Amino acid sequence: MTETLLVHEIYLSIQGESTFAGLPCAFVRLTGCDLRCSYCDTVYAFKGGKRMAIKEIIDELNSTCDFKGIKGNKLPLVEITGGEPLLQKNVHALMTQLCDIGLTVLIETSGAHSIKTCDPRVHNIMDWKCPSSGESDQMKRENIANLKPTDEVKFVIGTWEDYAWAKAQIEKFQLTGICPVLFSWVAPIAEHQRDTSLKSIPNDHTPIALNKLAEQITNDRLPIRFQLQMHKFIWSPDKKGV
Repeated sequence: MTETLLVHEIYLSIQGESTFAGLPCAFVRLTGCDLRCSYCDTVYAFKGGKRMAIKEIIDELNSTCDFKGIKGNKLPLVEITGGEPLLQKNVHALMTQLCDIGLTVLIETSGAHSIKTCDPRVHNIMDWKCPSSGESDQMKRENIANLKPTDEVKFVIGTWEDYAWAKAQIEKFQLTGICPVLFSWVAPIAEHQRDTSLKSIPNDHTPIALNKLAEQITNDRLPIRFQLQMHKFIWSPDKKGV
């Protein structure tokens, strides 16, 4: 039986986040997500998409991004994102085949699904949801034990309460001793990006400004990486396919 995935879009851009930020990267965005984070900027990926065989996905990556190209000159980086890519079981076969080609493969996941069965060559970027997302209780704590030094944990910080909570998780689980940890600021989303299904930010939360977040990380001497969504500064923050 042909293994297929529901794909929302495939495109080439600059990797805007993670320790790979700034590198040319091919993205495979899968359809579907079981979370409804308050600040979600990809609600369009909740539905729709095109069902594609894994071979079709790889062929489209090849034609769109020329990642095979001249021998020794292939685009090395591919990210599988969503939505929540681990909702689709055949994503594991896609990851393995991309690794077999010789690509560096990233997968961005919420941590609400097990990463244990992910190909060990894949870099898991685990977006651990903070309280202001409304989805912080969805994290599978057993995923922490399955993190590798080549994986990353990202906390998206929107409020002072998020900052204190994320800092506590880092200390409790000694995360910086496992893999790189990143803090990302919640960028405002445009009105047309909002969706009535998204969770609400708790009323007792206080928003944190971008510069204040950077200052607090510095003042606390946190051994983490502060990142911005680079693509939102290069292009319009609501532009798709970047």
